[in-house]
Amino acid sequence: MPLQPNHITKFLKNETETKFKSELIDLLNKRIRFLCFEECERDRIVCTLTPLCSKRFLLKLRIKNDLKIEDLPKFCYSVHKGVIERDFRNKRVVYKPNDAFLYLIDFLDIFFHGDYRKLNKFMSFRNWEESIKIFDDRIQNRNENFKYLLTSNFFIFKFEQNVHIIFINEKYVLCNANRENITDLELLIGICRIFAEEYFPEINLKFVPSKNVEITVMVPYDVLSKVIDNPSEEFNSKADEYFWNIFWEDLNTLTNYCEEIHLQMDKNQNLEITLSISLLTNNYSDDGKRVPLRFRDLRLILNFITQIYTDYFIVWV
Repeated sequence: MPLQPNHITKFLKNETETKFKSELIDLLNKRIRFLCFEECERDRIVCTLTPLCSKRFLLKLRIKNDLKIEDLPKFCYSVHKGVIERDFRNKRVVYKPNDAFLYLIDFLDIFFHGDYRKLNKFMSFRNWEESIKIFDDRIQNRNENFKYLLTSNFFIFKFEQNVHIIFINEKYVLCNANRENITDLELLIGICRIFAEEYFPEINLKFVPSKNVEITVMVPYDVLSKVIDNPSEEFNSKADEYFWNIFWEDLNTLTNYCEEIHLQMDKNQNLEITLSISLLTNNYSDDGKRVPLRFRDLRLILNFITQIYTDYFIVWV
């Protein structure tokens, strides 16, 4: 049997001789460099249509490790930027650029073209007041539709269903966040807040520092009291169908991603559903460790809250 990738992984994990590991990593690094700058860049058709690394993840490797634009394969990065821009403009793309990383100035050029040089200058000096003036002007006077939220270390943007995150200190941007892990509670509460503002503004959102985020949504007694008592009877409403057939399946799914789920009746017999969300899910990896929460996992949770709020709470209010 030839050498397999898992053999290399085990070797790097278990080998005690530092020199051997260093040589192996150096070989991998040379291979990566040749793949990017020689094999892939040399054939622009291949680089454009079928890059030799899946969805250009080797650009992510470089950008997240603080390499500069001159250290990247330039044509590959230009195609990468173009794919993100075409997707933003709702044009056909070879692949959906989920979890795509860009340098800050290139993100601003795509999403805020016309103001990107000013924005890059303001953000470089952390002049948030002037930056926000530009964003507000584009929303109020130029008919642009997006949401934003500034935290201490992140600038979060939401264009329709797509979330983009500026990592302020690192000066790079995660575009179309999906499968990436959420690694900071500040980012977790920020995304919850930007979704809450748009979809469930009256819902109780609680941030427990260094621990989790708690979101409590209510199903009013007036709604619950109209749900039929016997599931064998014919369903008369959307609520009958949902609370007998779907609600418990939804909760069961969410137990995989929420730290805890609490259900209780308040003094007015309204059903309160409290979801506690941390940076770790209740799923486990092969080595027995809890799997980190991803952006797509959080979206499942927020979609559930939005549905309860829209279909059963706001109608009652």
